[in-house]
Amino acid sequence: MKKNIAMGIASLTAVCALACGCGSGQVTYKDGTYTGRSTPYENEDGSDDGNGYGEVTIIIENGLISDCTYLTYELDGTLKDEDYGKEDGRIANKDYYNKAQKANAACAEYANMLVANGQLKGIDAISGATINYNEFTEAVTSALKDAAR
Repeated sequence: MKKNIAMGIASLTAVCALACGCGSGQVTYKDGTYTGRSTPYENEDGSDDGNGYGEVTIIIENGLISDCTYLTYELDGTLKDEDYGKEDGRIANKDYYNKAQKANAACAEYANMLVANGQLKGIDAISGATINYNEFTEAVTSALKDAAR
């Protein structure tokens, strides 16, 4: 009985891998520049936390991801940069500012991981930047949907 269950699980895993394209190597895309944007982040209760949204620009060359830029914005369209986490242009809460900047720095790391990996699969969230990760994956999925062959 245990052997049949194990065989069933193995078969199901193989079917899922084929259906998802997993295990078939790197996915190829149409050459070009593609942009994707996440929806503004909302809390589980549906309220907006004011966290804004993320936007990626992905360059595809020879069918593969050759470059990626990932930036995050406030709801009003203001880029989250070295001033992100400041209040009235100054650091009012050092811990909050440091957390905001850590999350902001993760954007470049996510973009670099996508280029190195060639796909979203295998890219994990960075501690302290989970919202950015969720926005990143949504934006990349949108951009790569347009680039898919």
